Amino acid sequence: MCFLRRPGASAGWIWWRMLRQVIHRGLQSFFYKLGLFVSRHPVFFLTVPAVLTIIFGFSLLNRFQPDTDLESLVAPSHSLAKIERSLASSLFSLDQSKSQLYSDLHTPGRYGRVILLSKPGGNILHQADVILQIHRAVLEMKDGRSSFIGHQLGGVMEVPNSKDQRVKSARAIQITYYLQTYGSVTQDLIGEKWESEFCKLMHKMQLDHQDLQLYSLASFSLWKDFHQTSLLARGKILVSLMLILLTATLSSSMKDCLRSKPFLGLLGVLTICISSVTAAGIFFITDGKYNSTLLGIPFFAMGHGTKGVFELLSGWRRTRENLPFKDRVADAYSDVMVSYTMTSSLYFIAFGMGASPFTNIEAVKVFCQNMCVSILLNYFYIFSFFGSCLVFAGQLEQNRYHSIFCCKIPSAEYLDRKPVWFQAMMNDGHQHTSHHETNPYQHHFIQHFLREHYNEWITNIYVKPFVVILYLIYASFSFMGCLQINDGANIINLLASESPSVSYALIQQKYFSNYSPVIGFYIYEPLEYWNGTVQEDLKTLSQGFNTVSWIEQYYQYLRVGNISATNKSDFISILQSSFLKKPEFQHFKNDIIFSKAGDENNIIASRLYLVARTSENTQREAVELLEKLRPLSLIQSIKFIVFNPTFVFMDHYGLSVTMPVLISGFGILLVLILTFFLVIHPLGNFWLILSVTSIELGVLGLMTLWNVDMDCISILCLIYTLNFAIDHCAPLLYTFVLATEHTRTQCIKNSLQEHGTAILQNISSFLIGLVPLLFVPSNLTFTLFKCLLLAGSCTLLHCFVILPVFLTFFPPSKKHHKKKKRAKRKEREEIECIEIQENPDHVTAV
Repeated sequence: MCFLRRPGASAGWIWWRMLRQVIHRGLQSFFYKLGLFVSRHPVFFLTVPAVLTIIFGFSLLNRFQPDTDLESLVAPSHSLAKIERSLASSLFSLDQSKSQLYSDLHTPGRYGRVILLSKPGGNILHQADVILQIHRAVLEMKDGRSSFIGHQLGGVMEVPNSKDQRVKSARAIQITYYLQTYGSVTQDLIGEKWESEFCKLMHKMQLDHQDLQLYSLASFSLWKDFHQTSLLARGKILVSLMLILLTATLSSSMKDCLRSKPFLGLLGVLTICISSVTAAGIFFITDGKYNSTLLGIPFFAMGHGTKGVFELLSGWRRTRENLPFKDRVADAYSDVMVSYTMTSSLYFIAFGMGASPFTNIEAVKVFCQNMCVSILLNYFYIFSFFGSCLVFAGQLEQNRYHSIFCCKIPSAEYLDRKPVWFQAMMNDGHQHTSHHETNPYQHHFIQHFLREHYNEWITNIYVKPFVVILYLIYASFSFMGCLQINDGANIINLLASESPSVSYALIQQKYFSNYSPVIGFYIYEPLEYWNGTVQEDLKTLSQGFNTVSWIEQYYQYLRVGNISATNKSDFISILQSSFLKKPEFQHFKNDIIFSKAGDENNIIASRLYLVARTSENTQREAVELLEKLRPLSLIQSIKFIVFNPTFVFMDHYGLSVTMPVLISGFGILLVLILTFFLVIHPLGNFWLILSVTSIELGVLGLMTLWNVDMDCISILCLIYTLNFAIDHCAPLLYTFVLATEHTRTQCIKNSLQEHGTAILQNISSFLIGLVPLLFVPSNLTFTLFKCLLLAGSCTLLHCFVILPVFLTFFPPSKKHHKKKKRAKRKEREEIECIEIQENPDHVTAV
């Protein structure tokens, strides 16, 4: 082997080039030997994966267990709100607040809630008898442990010009019933049973009182409606599988009954299915618990796995027919598995980074862990199980057996004497091979369409300006969407769309969104409440909020009674002996923690309640309130924390949910940059980075314009989009940069002809398989459908429209290949002239 030095090329560049060629040829040699080994032992490689699937499949059935803790799945694992909740609960436990209206300052445990909504134009206050009847029915329930009752009015209209804000009418009322469980397992089971009976009672009451609309919610409702998505999607996923099987089978078929491979397309999809079953079995054996976000794994695994299947089929078609079938399998492995290994490695790196400790959302971490196992098993099953199927199919083809009926194909002379329908069924393409076309696989309908029609059209000079305009429009909409990204901390994005929880949340948002959730303001250190400066600081902190505070009521009590309490002893003495003894102020006892040191009493902690006026977007404004109050606790002399149970889901959710895709994207970018000088051509990596970035930003922007928020499902889809784009763009780009044709246009035509069939087969199967998700009534599956549809569509657009045009404008240049060929042609002409001069008789004879 000799390496010619190009004029102007440095020695370092030549060594890098030599190293790249050695690595590439070494990998090709390894996979050639692997292909030979598989082709010589097909039964072994067919049996081992099947046995593994059977073993782990039984474990899947025996160990299946759903995850019932929704908060641990979708709330940030490490957040300041959880620490604040622990501190608040340690100071003011739930059972000490049983007479409080603002009981939902803690995670309430078991509870039942109901919203009673009057008809349009009605007044819920005129239906007090019905409300009391429903209320009594709840209190009389068996095993009921009503701890306390909170109630709110919604859709309130005030009396005009009323100084004391008197209520004229209200459209809805919300009632909450809390249960005392005290952490006992038995009490918790009784509470769960009570909640179930509560929901049944509300359904029965709705039938009895048609003049009211009842919307009920219990503590288990969120988890139940989250898990409901899996139950609703089971049938639709089977339909998706059938559609993918049908598409793969049809796209692998040809008119040529010898070279058609419909069963290989079918077996390829089944290969991914059994590898996914094995991965699921491993997950449950390792004490994993199922949750509805894992619904995306079959689609993710199918999108990557079938790409390897179709690439192997295309690699088989590119091999020479006169070779033995074992050598053809080895050649296909050598041609395809290097690229498939690289893309599988990048899948593993991306989802491995998503499963790292940096990921703060447990559902994302669990999904990424499962996806890593699925990718590894996909890779193993492709080269083993599907490779064995390819060996058997190749043997049938070499022995001239029909690809569907598995019978011997008769000779051409015999077929000529048979009817036309028989000739069509048993046609092996012999009439094509007798002409100038030496490759009968060129008659595959997708390859024929690309070669004869599409390649010429997309590289036409009159089409290119329209493609540039199309890309500018695409980039504009993507950029516009990226500027409007919303975080998806709203839990209803993950629930079944027609579930009671979603209905309840929508009504609550409509009629009870004038005010923010009740925010607990906890002062956890001793404070000089009698000091005028401290009083002013408290007023400053609560400015802009509606407050319910023992401090304000106490100050008002002192002013009305003209009582002086300017020192510690007077302040605490009057508070304990007079203020808290009054019936209207007794409930404030639960908001103050006293300690006694000798004869002296101290206030070591206290709490008050803040409520802010909000618009319909209560959640976003609650996050803004949290971000506004927290910094004040660090700079103020008053040491306090603020807490509401919803803060656990909102606290830095945007950062927590976007971190996995940032880490995965950085990991892939780092790998591509570090391998810049190890791959076959550095410009291949450069173009791949640009293409993946364009696709990723396009999906991100367009999904935002399609009203998709940044929740755990959309983030997982964005991680997958990175890999899906690499999976399809990498073979096309590397084939282009290595092509030695005279022009870029001819190079991109050859690249599309070589890889376009596999790309089109895979993306079309992937997109068709998504269609049944549209019919699952769940917000989770809607998000999954939208994101994956955009991922497939944007990748298809880049592979078949944008890259074929833009690669004809920009580097790499093909001029040096043209000069080399011209020099070789000139050298050949000179040799022929010399031969003619030496042999003039030969010329005369000719």
